[in-house]
Amino acid sequence: MKKIILFLCIFLFSFMNVKALSFDISSKNAILYNLDEDTILYEKNSEEEVPIASLTKIMTSIIAIENITNIDEEITLTYDDFKGLIEADASVAGFYVGENVTYRDLLYALLLPSGADAAQALTRLVGEGRDNFVQMMNDKAKELGLEHTNFVNETGLDADNHYSTVKDVATIFKYAINNPTLKEIFATDTYTTTDNNLSFSSTVKAYQNNYNLDMDYLIGGKTGTTDEAGLCLATIASSNNTNYLLVTTGSKIPGGHIKDAKLIYDYFIENYQNYEVISDDDIILTLKTKNAKEKEVVFLAEKDMFKYLNNGFTKNDLTYQYEGINEVNYFTKVGSKLGTVHIVLNGEIIDHIDIVLKEKLTFSLLAFLINYWYGVIIILIIIIGFMVKKKKLK
Repeated sequence: MKKIILFLCIFLFSFMNVKALSFDISSKNAILYNLDEDTILYEKNSEEEVPIASLTKIMTSIIAIENITNIDEEITLTYDDFKGLIEADASVAGFYVGENVTYRDLLYALLLPSGADAAQALTRLVGEGRDNFVQMMNDKAKELGLEHTNFVNETGLDADNHYSTVKDVATIFKYAINNPTLKEIFATDTYTTTDNNLSFSSTVKAYQNNYNLDMDYLIGGKTGTTDEAGLCLATIASSNNTNYLLVTTGSKIPGGHIKDAKLIYDYFIENYQNYEVISDDDIILTLKTKNAKEKEVVFLAEKDMFKYLNNGFTKNDLTYQYEGINEVNYFTKVGSKLGTVHIVLNGEIIDHIDIVLKEKLTFSLLAFLINYWYGVIIILIIIIGFMVKKKKLK
């Protein structure tokens, strides 16, 4: 019962913190993660199924890079790689039919200028056609546990039954940046192709510059826009030793997505940071002993613990709540879990530490006799009685 209550406290604490915030943003959907703790800091309509425009290409890049043997292999572009793009008014990187490029060139073209020509080329080369490639995208979505995502193309152009949520896109993006090559591409401002024919610039950086926004903390990301999806943005940022990931969709205001990103990031960067709540040598619990020479056992934190908290935090705000046995017996095995210390801030549990016996205690015969004197007396009476009886029998 106590464990259930503690779980509810933690859940409600997290829920209230996420839901209590409200920003005046133009994006219809948004979600912000603290990547270090993998916790949601803010969300708005995060599970609504919506078109996601070229944020689709994040999944396209995942399927491509996981199925490319040699990223610097040279391939030749064909007419099929450009088919239908002019009619669809799709963004292109600027390649031409018959051009020799590398897979690396295609990936940068896919993610920096959001080239649909690069997307279709990768679809042909890696998936041997759109149907198979899109199936690979949907299979990866299922592998990631995404229940509100479905792809019908690799470019993100508006289409029936092509949708996701900002929460699902955040999961896809988190997966993508775990790949060092993809993370490097997302964080790149400009790139020149292998043959020096083309130079690509980050659309994220371009929006930032166009609206003269000071966002030095921004690492990079991916933009997207269609008539149905509006302005969409997925970015990663880092400030004060904290790493963030933000996804927004559905802004209909020019520059709305990048302005929303600045508003959200600035709020958390200015008002929160990582604090050391516990040092590795902090005493978190002291327990009395039984049948041991040691009078008590002192338990240290053993490692530093950092928490993302509102500015103004001090360790004096913390209290410890212990739940477990109150006495360590000499006969307790090393490695035994004795209980749990819950770390409480302003009445809310923010973490816990398991209390485990690390070292064997030293046996004390005197302490043992004192603790079990009644048993010793009974044994002595039995022995004396036995000896008296034996003597009478003689």
